[in-house]
Amino acid sequence: MVDFGGWDMPLHYGSQLMEHHQVRNAAGLFDVSHMTVVDFADPAPTRALLCYLLANDIARLYPGKALYSCMLNEIGGVIDDLIVYDRGEAGYRLVLNAATRDKDLAWITPLAERFGAVWREREDLAMLAVQGPQALTRLESVLDAATLAAVRASRRFHAVDTGALFIARTGYTGEDGVEILLTAANAPALWDRLLEAGVAPCGLGARDTLRLEAGMNLYGSDMDETTTPLVSGLGWTVAWQPTEREFIGRAALDRQRIAGIPQIFVGLVLNERGVLRGHQTVYDGDREIGQTTSGTFSPTLERGIALARLAADAGDRCEVEVRGKRLSALVVKPPFIPRPL
Repeated sequence: MVDFGGWDMPLHYGSQLMEHHQVRNAAGLFDVSHMTVVDFADPAPTRALLCYLLANDIARLYPGKALYSCMLNEIGGVIDDLIVYDRGEAGYRLVLNAATRDKDLAWITPLAERFGAVWREREDLAMLAVQGPQALTRLESVLDAATLAAVRASRRFHAVDTGALFIARTGYTGEDGVEILLTAANAPALWDRLLEAGVAPCGLGARDTLRLEAGMNLYGSDMDETTTPLVSGLGWTVAWQPTEREFIGRAALDRQRIAGIPQIFVGLVLNERGVLRGHQTVYDGDREIGQTTSGTFSPTLERGIALARLAADAGDRCEVEVRGKRLSALVVKPPFIPRPL
């Protein structure tokens, strides 16, 4: 067990490597109840708030649909990345990172008051993530037939709300699966039923290697308040249209886009034995061209991999300084492994 954003979290349940392969080949279970869940009850003022608050465009949402977005400051830096769910007449649900909870809520509160959007933090809810190619199959003995059919019929980044369960086709592993929100009091029983169904418990260690192989950013490592989505591989989450929509940070992003984006966000794969970590210097010959933002040993590729922010003119080969030695690496486009969806 380790401290993570003030929560006691499992690093692993015995073997991080086995947990990683379990998710890639079958199904794994993560307790992600540390995530911050915020519900907005009134759709109309909340739509106006989120239109201004988020870089992505919530006009793309409809009941049951989810959207990934960054929440920016005035200079275009990423305050947090989050998922917002359209719950129809019930309003909107935001799932924020645990480590950024306090600053996120401090940022949202005055803006919500300005738009008249009433919200509440759902500390009564827990969240369990079932991830892997066999995730839905393992749910057959856990969910009733109607709920399972609805989940199977739903697409990626959609959710099914039964009242007792809020089941989203989302995750942080690059695999198929769901994230289930339910009352905290009922979560232990669901956890036990999932274990009985053959879903293996997994910890933070496997969660990190899985997300990195999938090319998914980690807040505080791959982006933060000093970096924009445009230099963090998240330009695709910025909705430039309609041009008349003003959102926090837009002016700064426009300026950066016009001036030319100074860095690229890429993946690195080591050609030699070694493990990549964050904050390692990357070179092109004698020229320093950037730094890794996060790295690990990929259990799937059996190679060291990393995400990195490099000079815009970086080529397809580089060297990374690891413990005083430069190791050769390939510059690739994430993800490092094919995503099934």
